[in-house]
Amino acid sequence: MVSAREKIAYGLGDTASNFIFQTVMLFLTFYYTDIIGLPPAAVGTMFLVVRAFDAITDPLMGALADKTNTRWGSYRPYLLWLALPFALCSILAFTSPALPEEGKMAYAFVTYALLMLMYTAINIPYSALGGVMSANPTERVSIQSYRFVFAMVGGLLVTTFTLPLVDFFGEGDQALGYQRTMMAMSVLGMILFLLCFAGTRERVRPTNQGAASIREQLQALWYNDQCRVLCVVAVLLLTGMVLRNTLAIYYVKYVLQRPDDVTLFVTAGMIGSIIGCALANPLAKKMCKVRAYMVLQLISAVMCLLNYFVPADMWLGALGIHFLWGLFLQMATPLLWAKIADVVDYGESKTGIRMTGITYSTVVFFIKVGLAVGGALAGWLLAFYDYQANVFEPDVANGIIVSFCIFPALASIAVAIIMRWYTLDSHKMESVQASLSLSKAG
Repeated sequence: MVSAREKIAYGLGDTASNFIFQTVMLFLTFYYTDIIGLPPAAVGTMFLVVRAFDAITDPLMGALADKTNTRWGSYRPYLLWLALPFALCSILAFTSPALPEEGKMAYAFVTYALLMLMYTAINIPYSALGGVMSANPTERVSIQSYRFVFAMVGGLLVTTFTLPLVDFFGEGDQALGYQRTMMAMSVLGMILFLLCFAGTRERVRPTNQGAASIREQLQALWYNDQCRVLCVVAVLLLTGMVLRNTLAIYYVKYVLQRPDDVTLFVTAGMIGSIIGCALANPLAKKMCKVRAYMVLQLISAVMCLLNYFVPADMWLGALGIHFLWGLFLQMATPLLWAKIADVVDYGESKTGIRMTGITYSTVVFFIKVGLAVGGALAGWLLAFYDYQANVFEPDVANGIIVSFCIFPALASIAVAIIMRWYTLDSHKMESVQASLSLSKAG
């Protein structure tokens, strides 16, 4: 059994990660378009281009972590080594130099690319760490439930305090406010990563660590059909989620026409997310986590579709539905990450090669593809609707509500359909664990 104290320490690492992940998802597009004046289509394209590099860096990082062997383990050391560089890159991404538009665009491209590279370098080992803290599938759900409760706490801090801190630190200069706000978040995030490093332990140690080459690992990974299912799910899930979260600020400002309530709206969604993550573990004890995941995706889709029919003057209705969307969608998130650990075991039982880091890095890569596609779609759709910052146009508002409600619903429905091909339910995992035990005993 992993103690609650250690699960909390692990969760603090995702609190730190979400200071950046949630800020990027919720505010970076708005920061680029409305604060420093970059064209939305160019911003969307930048998000997608930078993510193309992840096709190289993610599997390399996963393989590197798998081959790392220190007295602290394979994955924990990266939290210690990269906490400071990650903080510095976060600050640079939210710094706006006095340059012409072309210079600002180039600076944004370089600093965003550095931030995503550093996010890869620290987040993939962190994610893999959750898969080696315990070999028990039920315990893994508990670990991930703790993780995502604390992840959403980080998101809650972002949604609650970002805009007030921007106003406080900026004193009328929003660009300066964002920079100083990110400085504060980055320092706190660095401390939390170090606490995560100090408070966790690696227990599942493969006997063949470092034996297989990257090419052999990738070949073995290809035979893991369940990993392929999760990769498709990851792209669809994150595309819909990021599209909705990115457009939330535009929805409140231009559709509901309540710009002063942006913080309250996104905070309501984050509170729903925290409650949802906390409910994942008891749900998994009462219901097959594969079936539960599919049902939760369909309920999330229903919430998005209901949101489409909420009149613009029905503020409490919109707020309540966004809360429920966050609750049901994020109730499924710990279940997904527990499945990745199960997929690692399944792959080892099929090929004899345990690939914790590279399996997590592969799924994380597709998560980031979804993050990029969702962010790019938001920028492209705003450009398609002829969006102009701080200008209200009814046609633009109609386009925003379609993109905010209908497209994320379709993504969740597609995820539920794809999960029909995922077969690692509780009975199958018992068989996998038994096979691994016999193999190690022999």
